[in-house]
Amino acid sequence: MIPRSPVLSALAQYPFARLDDWRAEARARGVDVIDFGVGDPREPTPEFIRDALAQGVADVSSYPRAVGLPEYREAVAAWLSRRFGVEVNAGTEIVPTLGSKEAIFSFAQAVVGERRLVAVPEPAYPVYERGALFAGAEVVTLPLAEANGWLPDLESFDRWDELALVWTCYPNNPTGATAPLAFLDELAARAHEHGFLLCSDEAYSELWFGDPPVSALQVRERENVVVFNTLSKRSSMTGYRCGFVAASRDVCDALRAFRPTLGTAPQEFVQRAGLAAYADEAHVEAVRSVYRRKREVLLPALEAAGFRSAGGDASFFLWLAVDEPSEKVARRLLERGLLVAPGSFFGPAGEGYVRLALVPDEDDCRRAAAILLGSGA
Repeated sequence: MIPRSPVLSALAQYPFARLDDWRAEARARGVDVIDFGVGDPREPTPEFIRDALAQGVADVSSYPRAVGLPEYREAVAAWLSRRFGVEVNAGTEIVPTLGSKEAIFSFAQAVVGERRLVAVPEPAYPVYERGALFAGAEVVTLPLAEANGWLPDLESFDRWDELALVWTCYPNNPTGATAPLAFLDELAARAHEHGFLLCSDEAYSELWFGDPPVSALQVRERENVVVFNTLSKRSSMTGYRCGFVAASRDVCDALRAFRPTLGTAPQEFVQRAGLAAYADEAHVEAVRSVYRRKREVLLPALEAAGFRSAGGDASFFLWLAVDEPSEKVARRLLERGLLVAPGSFFGPAGEGYVRLALVPDEDDCRRAAAILLGSGA
């Protein structure tokens, strides 16, 4: 037997790998699958971003440095100022990352020390928990409930002085809910008082259908706040792997010391594509319009088929309440050609819901709506 990490051995199969298996099995049975399972945008990356990438390819290829290009960090800082009205030092408070997933996964390895407790929301993206477990931390969940607007009940938690990290994600994956600034302010104040880091995953900050979401960088006390963001959804650049961490100088110094060991930094030509993307908002407004149209096509059909919209009005996810076990509902939809993610894949608190990612093109969304209306699924 080849030795294997006990953490890896104890983990269940990664949920989105399970969706890949479901899709392959269905297609092998001859089912024409429309994939709403994994949140991988299929909108074209804008041409000006692809041009910036190509123009950034140098004759000689060198290892990218973990600190990143100054121009890229400055583009991020300028965007944060325009978008959220916050001033971040481009030289000391921004670290480029390969999208946000790898930075989220590895963050606990860099900052978890004597305190070993990491709090993660549930239902949630599984990487918060998995990254903490591989760092040897203890994980505790903060349940999110529909009745509380998919915000954790901070008053019910009593281990603040043990915490190293608390993870949040707003706009939320999987529910699409947003958080008011007052909530983030309260959590940031607790982080400051009790000495833990508030880690805010803001990958969906630019996809909304109501009011623009806020950022944890806008809180009054942000010394203990760490924000993770990415161009993957904002600019349809999932394959480019280009994002950033924004945090205090102390946190960024720790990341700059840690990350060269992993060799994790976007290639410089990717960073040049990224700085072009952060300089433009027109393409982001256009992509929001595309997702809005998809949502307007699918949501009425889903409601007519018996699903209830139970989430918020941001991200490109629809979070739908169901009356049967979520995996059973997802399996039945798959037989009709629609792949969705069971809520149970995001933790026990996700049971009773399914998640639909608005990533197929508009024609496929219309086709899916017709299937729903025809089947009464």
